[in-house]
Amino acid sequence: MIKEIEGIIVREIPYGETSKIIHVYTKEGIISVMCKGAKQLKSPFRATTLKFTYGKFNIYYKENKLSTLSSVDVIHSLSHIKNDIVLISYVNYITELTVQVLKQTNDNIYDNYIETILKIEEGLDPLVMTNILEIKYLDYLGVGLNLDSCVSCGSKVGIITIDGDRGGYICSKCYQNEFIVDKKTIELIRMYYYVDIKSISKLKISDKVKNEINTFLNTYYDRYTGLYLKSKNFLKKLM
Repeated sequence: MIKEIEGIIVREIPYGETSKIIHVYTKEGIISVMCKGAKQLKSPFRATTLKFTYGKFNIYYKENKLSTLSSVDVIHSLSHIKNDIVLISYVNYITELTVQVLKQTNDNIYDNYIETILKIEEGLDPLVMTNILEIKYLDYLGVGLNLDSCVSCGSKVGIITIDGDRGGYICSKCYQNEFIVDKKTIELIRMYYYVDIKSISKLKISDKVKNEINTFLNTYYDRYTGLYLKSKNFLKKLM
């Protein structure tokens, strides 16, 4: 039975001298597909089975077994990303993170992942888009942020900063000499959580605020998620 699946290739595995197996992330999860002869120079699959190809894959589907590729219709080449080492590093990281999140949830996170990549391809700030996705993923990792009150006393008033080690917003009464972030930083972290990624068309955020949000998320992820991803470490070195 031939089945059409929409998805993006998140991994390539060599198979023999001329073939390879690809892992395609779809709304149904990650599907493994055999691509016969894909490494041969004249193969029509050579260019369309590379990592981060986003398209519609027609496969001879075998449930719980290795399916076989029949054809590929590319939806987007993602050429802007693939030609920029910084952008490809961001996409490598959010892909590795997404694979880890998928191990923790049965919910569908596909749309947020794809839309984030497409926004980066369109030229939107990759750091902001990555941080937005990171915040949305926290719930699935079981360490969601409290976006309504102080993490220490529960007060909804007098919030003056946010701290990754303490795990969220801090009010003036519970303040213990933590770094005071910009008021816009406090507001935008909440906006990042609720925004529909697909609806984002432009971003005007100061470098100061972007860096404060990213610093908070780096600390929070390190302290509360237990995830240590090689792609994240490489990305930090580029920034």
